[in-house]
Amino acid sequence: MGKSKSRGNGQGTAYKRGRTWTAQVIVGYRENQSGGQPVPVKRRKGGFPTKAAAIAYCATLKTGGVEVKKDAPRLFEYWETYKNGEFTKLSKSKQSAYRTAWNKLKPIQDVRVDRITVDLLRKTVSDACPTFDPAKDCKSVLTNLFSLAAADRFADKDLPSFIVLPKHEEKERQPFTDLEQAALWKVYESGDKRAAIPLLMIYTGMMPGEAQGLRAENINLEERVIVNAGMKTKVRKATPIVLANDILPLVEDLVANAQKSGYIWKRNEDEWYASYYAALEAAGCRKLTPYSCRHTTATALAITEGIAPQTIKRVMRWSTTKMLDRYAHPEMSDALSAVDAIKKTNE
Repeated sequence: MGKSKSRGNGQGTAYKRGRTWTAQVIVGYRENQSGGQPVPVKRRKGGFPTKAAAIAYCATLKTGGVEVKKDAPRLFEYWETYKNGEFTKLSKSKQSAYRTAWNKLKPIQDVRVDRITVDLLRKTVSDACPTFDPAKDCKSVLTNLFSLAAADRFADKDLPSFIVLPKHEEKERQPFTDLEQAALWKVYESGDKRAAIPLLMIYTGMMPGEAQGLRAENINLEERVIVNAGMKTKVRKATPIVLANDILPLVEDLVANAQKSGYIWKRNEDEWYASYYAALEAAGCRKLTPYSCRHTTATALAITEGIAPQTIKRVMRWSTTKMLDRYAHPEMSDALSAVDAIKKTNE
């Protein structure tokens, strides 16, 4: 049984039992048959998801089941509950983003949740976040906090759903140039094995999460495929990743030096990203995101003469060739080469 949290003045206590909280109040005393101090008569009710919910119910216990309306907690109290709960299960990068979002919500942090209106939420988020991604993070944080408040019956959990996000102006991802790819190979061949991360993704079209979770047992060097490594979509999960001849020596090296756990890289997301960007810096590349590697794969396939869209779809593990419009980024020179294939006729 967890340590009781007292409110003082006979208003009740709350303590944790397992994963839930229990409310407890003293409603009177009875005579001690042994002649000692009077024995307190207690009422309890368990199963509350948060300490705040249990404390709030103490007044109801005190009155024998007649609910007495108490002041709602302030938003920061639910942030503390969330921060010590579900928040701890997020990745470090997501935790950092949500902390930043919480700091942007400063104007309403000390406001009682039952006094926060749709207009107040919208104004706070729009004032603090003029662009899509920060506003989305704020909305996600508020959704989690209002879910806790709704469990305590102090707020409507759907209130944050009325926040209107700014238009998502998605920037077109840029592929790595041939010179940048050559520089990455030079870095790798000089002994800096961190360059294997971007090179593997460029030559396979792997998603960042797929690369991070890659295990030696997923790699079949003889058949030149990676299996059971796909993520998110059914097609990516079911379709093997194919390996180009040029990347095989690098993959062999990765398998030979895999972690004792069987993973190719250590299971630390921050360290993996740090190695990726360090490799780019060492090669003098632009600071392109890991997703740019996948765009590089699609672009290279799209501008190579004789490769059918259906084959590109298979290599990229897409469900439709329409994804080419999003992932392939041919240069003007590629377009000129393409039209040069239209030859003049004599008839």
